[in-house]
Amino acid sequence: MDFITLSLIVISLSLDDFAVCLGVGAAQSCPDRKSEFRLVEFFTLFQALMPMLVWLGGLTVIQFIGQFDHWTAFGLLAYLGIHMIRSGRKNSEKASCEDPSRGKNWIILSVATNLDAFGIGLTLGLLKVTVFLPALFIGLVTFSISGAGLFLDKKLGEKSGRQMEIVGGNVLILIGVRTLITHLLG
Repeated sequence: MDFITLSLIVISLSLDDFAVCLGVGAAQSCPDRKSEFRLVEFFTLFQALMPMLVWLGGLTVIQFIGQFDHWTAFGLLAYLGIHMIRSGRKNSEKASCEDPSRGKNWIILSVATNLDAFGIGLTLGLLKVTVFLPALFIGLVTFSISGAGLFLDKKLGEKSGRQMEIVGGNVLILIGVRTLITHLLG
């Protein structure tokens, strides 16, 4: 697989993480830098490890998961999106939702935004491409893009945190719908 193709795949995989980090940064949901780093770290690990797991596990896993992965991603993203919208509509001075880098939230966010990485692992396996270097590249790009999302929207969030939390929730729902439509039509 050539570098340009791999780069396009990696960037497109990271855009879901970027969108979530934009919403989290704007809503100022992470209480401190350590929590922000933890969230970016989870996204990076999930994005890099999922293709390796499928590649190592072979076609058996993807045949089982491939039938409903899009429904799972849609459900998880819709749940989180609705939660963010509700939180953004609260009449408090500062809308706040649970720290997304702790508890069930980080697991749901990490799995939901990175399910498409399973397909990349399968594709690399079918093309007989060793997965380890692409997985490292995926991790580095995801780390950079997710961190940029938190940083960029943290600046915006200081002015419009509740509105951006609502926008971020809508973005999560749209990502879920896009995932569902892509799989149903593709």
